[in-house]
Amino acid sequence: MEWIEANGVSLRYEFKGNGDDTLILIHELGGSLESWDEVLPELQKHFRVLRYDQRGFGLSEKTDTITMDGIIADLVCLLEAIGITSPCHIAGTALGAGIAIGFTTCHPDRVKRLAVASPSTRGSSKTIPAREERIKKIQSGGMRSSVDKSLNKSYPEILRTNTARFERYRNRWVTNDPESFIAINRFLSILDVTAGLGKIGCPTLVVGCEYDTIRTPEMSSQVAGQIPSAIYIEAPTGHFMAVQTPALFIKTFLPFLKGEVT
Repeated sequence: MEWIEANGVSLRYEFKGNGDDTLILIHELGGSLESWDEVLPELQKHFRVLRYDQRGFGLSEKTDTITMDGIIADLVCLLEAIGITSPCHIAGTALGAGIAIGFTTCHPDRVKRLAVASPSTRGSSKTIPAREERIKKIQSGGMRSSVDKSLNKSYPEILRTNTARFERYRNRWVTNDPESFIAINRFLSILDVTAGLGKIGCPTLVVGCEYDTIRTPEMSSQVAGQIPSAIYIEAPTGHFMAVQTPALFIKTFLPFLKGEVT
């Protein structure tokens, strides 16, 4: 792993793999570049893969302020700092999918193919009370006070058959920085990347996840319906597809990213 100064923040990243094209992976809320561990070996056979910890997460610099403009600028500066100038493929799940969409709408010339699962594209006023309750819990009791309630929604029992995988994810989730986690939750209340959906012109895959009650398949289908070039499919997986069902992620995403599915 490497660290680099980009957009005034220290970011941890890894850039490895084979092939002519670069694939950017954007992790979920509360995740880190380790969220891609189980899909990485197969992806690196075909692409130069860039994965990184977003500001506030993993081992990147922590912060109490997070905005979409800042997140997108971080990625632009990271690409420039490591010398990636050609258009890339970009993939993400959950909030990472929303960020991938936001980056694509702001920088369409930098994206060849876009692939997302359970994309978080817009905050909802209905979820603000629950989010504020989560923030208060974390402020008083740290990340551990919120982990089980959060993962009961995002990582349902049906996807916990691999106990070691779930425990590894849970233990990593608890290590999140409380202030940064609070900042990203406040950011979610104003998140909105829907205005640019109709302007996305690159080939796009949107996956609706059957066991996701946070971003339901119906929500994902609505997002796909607003993107002129989008292919929509549903899969028996959850909010964190690459973590929870890595083999299915590869089976679903890789043919599209390689251009075998149009």
